[in-house]
Amino acid sequence: MLEDGALLLRLADGSEHRSALDRHLAVVPPRDDQGRLPADLVVRGGTVMLGASDEAENPLGLVAHGAVACWGPRVVAVGLETEVLAGIHATPDHVELDARGGLVTPGLVDPHTHVVFGGDRSGEFALRAAGASYQEIAAAGGGIQSTVLATRSADDSDLEAAATQRIAGLLERGVTTAEAKSGYDLTADGELRLLEVIGRLDRTLPIDLSPSLLGAHVLAPEYTDHRDGYVDLVCETMIPTAARLCLADAVDVYCDPGAFTLDESRRILETARAHGLARRIHAEQFENMESAGMAALLGAVSADHLEAVSKSSMKAMAKAGTVAVLLPGAALTLDCPWPPAGALLHAGVDLALGTDLNPGTSMTENLHLMMSLGCMKMGLTVDQAWAAVLTGAARAACRPRAGRLTAGGPADLVVFDCAHHAAVPYHLGGNHVRTVIKAGRVALER
Repeated sequence: MLEDGALLLRLADGSEHRSALDRHLAVVPPRDDQGRLPADLVVRGGTVMLGASDEAENPLGLVAHGAVACWGPRVVAVGLETEVLAGIHATPDHVELDARGGLVTPGLVDPHTHVVFGGDRSGEFALRAAGASYQEIAAAGGGIQSTVLATRSADDSDLEAAATQRIAGLLERGVTTAEAKSGYDLTADGELRLLEVIGRLDRTLPIDLSPSLLGAHVLAPEYTDHRDGYVDLVCETMIPTAARLCLADAVDVYCDPGAFTLDESRRILETARAHGLARRIHAEQFENMESAGMAALLGAVSADHLEAVSKSSMKAMAKAGTVAVLLPGAALTLDCPWPPAGALLHAGVDLALGTDLNPGTSMTENLHLMMSLGCMKMGLTVDQAWAAVLTGAARAACRPRAGRLTAGGPADLVVFDCAHHAAVPYHLGGNHVRTVIKAGRVALER
């Protein structure tokens, strides 16, 4: 049923799931008697990046002297300013923004975040700076388990307030769509609670969050000597309940010697597939376990990290269309080898870049910095880095219509105070964002 502009699903068990109506219905804008489309927001006077193009010499679809016209949450026209303005009629209450020669892009997409967690691990950063390894810190009771204890003890309001601050950091850099994981409670009720927090943030903040169940982050401390029991809990309780309550778009699993084995990860992803959820995997971060290839054979939407990925897994990913989500912030923090972006591209694998925003190994909301590292340390061109935070990231985040500006697509835009798109990764740690527009409304102005 429809309620307050949203689609409200009431399930047989009495539970409810609310989702934005425009994700389900495509509203056709009414033309006037001259055949022009309505527009209540017009951005003009800049270079517009469409996000994708079939032109080999212009893969990002850059349009000089471009404009974007929106009506409600959708783009109605985009391209040359003269052509866009000729094809629209502005509504009486329309808003017009002058890009003042700046860059206008689609809203950026962060395909890998852990935005909801309790506690602080800055002390562990100090230990690493003094020479301790990630594995040594974890063995001493730090790492993910320390965040689990802090998250379990935090109430919902504290978790939401802290996550809101982190999401604000993403928005400040033009991110309008982000994948968001659970994974820091590791009990059935607690993981569902984290997904519910993500759902509330999605409904109340000007960002589209794609929730992933990461109950299989590491073993819960109560199951240290009962691995099979915890995998049973993930597969028999967490995944079916998250699917039934529509709390997650995907299931993620961390396949690593310190987390879950290849066989355990396969069982978890097979269970996700059986319940109609997309599959993701933390794969090959520290050593090659052939987990990326295994996940690709199960139709995984993404395999993330991949510092130690094999050529055979690259081949399987390319064949399956599994996106490689590269996380240079984690590689930098942990002093790992840089993910092999060039080899993945050569194998035909689509790339995405993410912050891996998390409390232990990549505490950053700066997606622009990930673009910089991609260019400077991983061999990406500027155009490839941009594609990796737009169309590649959108596919990995289960939001394939995001990351591009096209008629009928989401009205998510960013206006940058720079004339050349290379300025964003070039300015190390900088931020040229002037205005962020989400669903046709100004969400942030600087």
